[in-house]
Amino acid sequence: MKTTFKIIYLLIIFFLFSPIKAQDWADFSEFRQANSTLPELKKNEKRVVFMGNSITIGWLQTHPEFFKNKPYINRGISGQTTPQMLVRFRADVIDIHASAVVILAGTNDIAGNTGPVSLEMILDNLKSMTEIAQANGVKVILCSVLPAFNYPWSPGLQPNIKIPKLNEMIKDYAKKNEVFYLDYFKALNNGYNGMSKKHSGDGVHLTLEGYKILEKNLEEALKILLK
Repeated sequence: MKTTFKIIYLLIIFFLFSPIKAQDWADFSEFRQANSTLPELKKNEKRVVFMGNSITIGWLQTHPEFFKNKPYINRGISGQTTPQMLVRFRADVIDIHASAVVILAGTNDIAGNTGPVSLEMILDNLKSMTEIAQANGVKVILCSVLPAFNYPWSPGLQPNIKIPKLNEMIKDYAKKNEVFYLDYFKALNNGYNGMSKKHSGDGVHLTLEGYKILEKNLEEALKILLK
């Protein structure tokens, strides 16, 4: 099993740093066509964009019914880090006329997907996305990074220690700047800064039961934010 995780991780890294990928580092091409063909918003309808990584796009893949017949637009890209999301943020959030954006990001930064990074650098990217959204009248939900005791494909990086520290930084920034902070970590923590098998098969990515917890918390937040 560990060998399988390492192979998958190496394939992700190869793809991220391949010559073809280097020409579209932020992966603008992933949603370019979909962005250009979005339906017109109905009267009083408010578009909500989900910005994130494999956990976000996995939400759509695992539970498509949650997104069906709603103005919810999923813009998660597997393997992405916050600097990549920041680069494509205008194209995949602002330019498609979002009313709100749900930002769930940071675990791949800690995993080192695009190189060494400090928690402060991750927070700076989250701040920049938030400020771009606010400058364009888009409301923001900043989500805590989900619990992860370890990364099966890249052990020894101590996400069980780093993620709670990053979440405290995100929470503090959100409080000081009146940004809605959604604490998924607290809802999913198994008591050891990880997730149970019920909620995550590999300790990082969510099961359907895990996503249902996110959905309940998010819809309550959206009622408050978009009232």
